[in-house]
Amino acid sequence: MTTSEIEREEMSFDVLIVGAGPAGLSAAIRLKQLKPEASVCVLEKGSEVGAHIVSGAVIESRSLDELLPDWRDLDAPLQTQVSSEKFFFLTEERAFALPFFERLMPALSNHGNYVVSLGSFCRFLAEQAEALGVEIYPGFAAATPLIEDDRLCGVIVGIWVLAATVSQGRNTRQV
Repeated sequence: MTTSEIEREEMSFDVLIVGAGPAGLSAAIRLKQLKPEASVCVLEKGSEVGAHIVSGAVIESRSLDELLPDWRDLDAPLQTQVSSEKFFFLTEERAFALPFFERLMPALSNHGNYVVSLGSFCRFLAEQAEALGVEIYPGFAAATPLIEDDRLCGVIVGIWVLAATVSQGRNTRQV
């Protein structure tokens, strides 16, 4: 049986977002805030939200204040504020401190921003999205776009077939 012969279940949504990273989840939250009656779905290729995200970051909370004004009361994983920072010019053998760099380049200053685990932050955003009615499907990678009349109208999710085949003594995953 080829993939074109496989019978597929079809699910319809007003909005489909591919990727449960901070941008995708924020978009889903904002859409539900603006149009609560809209059906919004987020597909995530990872086995769980946050599984395929880079581990850490520094976040400026201004956008989060606008998206979720009560995030501080919602047990958000933003707890460690940047209280000091240092800039260095690095060579192969030495590091030279640049003590006034943040005054020269204020856009690079992170004072007052938050050091976070992006995986934890994405899980927090997913909880907020689901509380608003967003459907999140981890473990589903968008594999093929569906184009009708020169318009993207959906996606076909990847089909993973797990097979316990032995190839040079190792179990392999076949697609």
